[in-house]
Amino acid sequence: MIDANYVNILQGKKHLHFIGIGGSGMYPLVQILHARGFYITGSDNNEGDTLNAERKMGIPITLGHDAKNLGDADLVIYTAAIRQDNPELVYAKEHGIPVVERATMLGLVTRHYENAICVCGTHGKTTTTAMLTQILMRADMDPSAVIGGKLPAIGGNGRVGKSEIMVCEACEFCDHFLQLYPDTVVVLNIDEDHLEYFKNLENIIRSFHTFCKMATLSVIVNGDDANSMKAVQGIEKPVTTFGYGEDNDYVISNVRPKDGVTTLFDLSEHGTPLGTFMLGIPGKHNVLNAAAAIISALSAGADVELIKLGLSEFHGAGRRFEVLAKINGITIADDYAHHPTELAATLKTAKELPFRKVWAVFQPFTYSRTAILLDDFAKALSIADHVVMSEIMGAREVNTYDIYTRDLAEKIDGSVWFNTFEEIADYVVEHAQPGDLVITLGCGDIYKAAKLMIKKLS
Repeated sequence: MIDANYVNILQGKKHLHFIGIGGSGMYPLVQILHARGFYITGSDNNEGDTLNAERKMGIPITLGHDAKNLGDADLVIYTAAIRQDNPELVYAKEHGIPVVERATMLGLVTRHYENAICVCGTHGKTTTTAMLTQILMRADMDPSAVIGGKLPAIGGNGRVGKSEIMVCEACEFCDHFLQLYPDTVVVLNIDEDHLEYFKNLENIIRSFHTFCKMATLSVIVNGDDANSMKAVQGIEKPVTTFGYGEDNDYVISNVRPKDGVTTLFDLSEHGTPLGTFMLGIPGKHNVLNAAAAIISALSAGADVELIKLGLSEFHGAGRRFEVLAKINGITIADDYAHHPTELAATLKTAKELPFRKVWAVFQPFTYSRTAILLDDFAKALSIADHVVMSEIMGAREVNTYDIYTRDLAEKIDGSVWFNTFEEIADYVVEHAQPGDLVITLGCGDIYKAAKLMIKKLS
């Protein structure tokens, strides 16, 4: 829960300044707060589509960080990626200008909606949040949304609606989701991740339990996932389960492919059929995500036929099995998967599709995750026919683990790794053949390697 000192921090404020305004997590907040009448400025180090979209909204943005960028700002919002020695952040603190981290501000925003539907889970949050947003839009329920990836239907990762419904991706990293004010909590799954913070699975489950207790309306949970069911034990608000198991409130059945990546499945509610649903992305894990989105939409009052239509129009969020190009018979795709469970699900799905060979081009993310889950990564990546890797992207960490990609490569037969994306692209372009699927995997910037491949193949 948000510190009491922050609850009313927006009261009386007029000028909000965003440090790192080009971040994907900042954009939806900018949209919502701009629509509420706040004057917004911002700064960032890099140009990009988000900055261009914000400028079109009339928001002044400065490249580079300098104390003078704050002007007469009476509140500063910053991302977790901003260093404490950032000159704008330092100036604000020294001159008594209130500062608030992005996750906290997102929590404050969720307070202002009657039904903040907060989607949490180790895997599938972005896909499910994007699905649900598209469904509710088709159902004429006009939601606001904060999504972890880009949804083509809205041209970005956030939107401002006029209703009292908000769809919000709830990230468990460093307990950020405990800053939110959820009304409906959706739990997709719980797995070992962010162990540098949580230390063990029991602590992860405990945090999810705390989040579920915060729901004011209801909890929707994957009844097939044992860890998720542990997290909802003792929850006083109504708990609705979904999954493939017959003992769930909502049961998925008769999953079958249609026309390549399209999937059909049936869904019943307490034994009563709701009909057949069509999903434009593959994989049984995505059917689970779709069920969560359907049930969330139903609980919000959406019509089932409009839900079917909205779901059928969904073809994935950005960087979620996103097909980037088909050149010379080679399909280039990109996916955000960066945890062994996600990699396994994505690669199993890829192997079920009609490709000659599947190439996994993987960028490990953080030394801690790579070291702790090394064997799991090796097992998941071995599903692919060919594995190509980059060096580990350390992000916020220092390599105190003495872990390198070569350690992972030694556990995967036939795998190769390179220091640069240029080398990766050259290797794949030289060896991939018509009928192959090449999919870049990771939450860092491995997508740049996919773009290089496309350039070299064109």
